[in-house]
Amino acid sequence: MKIEGVWLPIITPFHNGRIDILSYSKLVEHYVNQGISGLIPLATTGESPAIEEDEFEIILDKTLEVVNGRIPVFVGVGGNYTKKVIKQLKVVEAYKVDGILSVSPYYNLPSQDGIYNHFLQISEATNLKIMIYNVPYRTGRNIENETVKELAKCKNIIGIKDSGGNLKQSLELLMNPIEGFSNLTGEDASYYHHLLLGGAGGILASSHLATRDFLDVFNKVQENNHSDALKVWRKLYPITSMLFKETNPAPLKYVLYKKGLIKSPETRLPVTGTTKELNRKLDELLTSNKNI
Repeated sequence: MKIEGVWLPIITPFHNGRIDILSYSKLVEHYVNQGISGLIPLATTGESPAIEEDEFEIILDKTLEVVNGRIPVFVGVGGNYTKKVIKQLKVVEAYKVDGILSVSPYYNLPSQDGIYNHFLQISEATNLKIMIYNVPYRTGRNIENETVKELAKCKNIIGIKDSGGNLKQSLELLMNPIEGFSNLTGEDASYYHHLLLGGAGGILASSHLATRDFLDVFNKVQENNHSDALKVWRKLYPITSMLFKETNPAPLKYVLYKKGLIKSPETRLPVTGTTKELNRKLDELLTSNKNI
């Protein structure tokens, strides 16, 4: 499986403290019909740290039921205790998923050797395909490129979601591509130039909105139609900027609620809802961008 295009780290809608499974089902169907390249439930945009154990399987089961094999599904499975991650991985293996997206261990600040062995043990524990996720401004520790290159030697570690926030490091990885290894950006605002430099696509929270335009940018770049791709991207860029003014996914949930795609913009503590000032700006964005 070649991982490319626009992958959606789908939100988890809540209502009155519980998962709104009806809204979730409708969301999954909606984005499959939009043509999304792949779906990632239970990632950090899906508020995975705030999902109970029984809810994890409810979401997983419903995702696969609605998708019904139409697009690939990778599941967010990560944490800062390797043994616990592998235990959760065994739960996922009971379902017909295509792979996992696994964030680098957070808070306990492992060395590069610790990061490498964490992912190595996960790789050895499963036959599922693995996308590693580097997001040091959230985890507190960067996955250095040399570590990425070593991990790419594992047969089932097939790509990276690069949210490193370090342009030099990202460019080095793009300009020296690893054969058979997919490099997708998780920095929504970097999506266009990432594609131009040979990136395989993006895992983009912003693609909940104007989904077909995000896909259009990818397709136009693949056709070497960079001029038209840039025209579409100029319309999308303000969306990527606005959605990260406050903690993801709160702004995104507000917009999806206003669009009628979910019943409530509710998040789970410690993530709180958006401020009135941002809501006003998001309302303006919706008004001025009819294609969202």
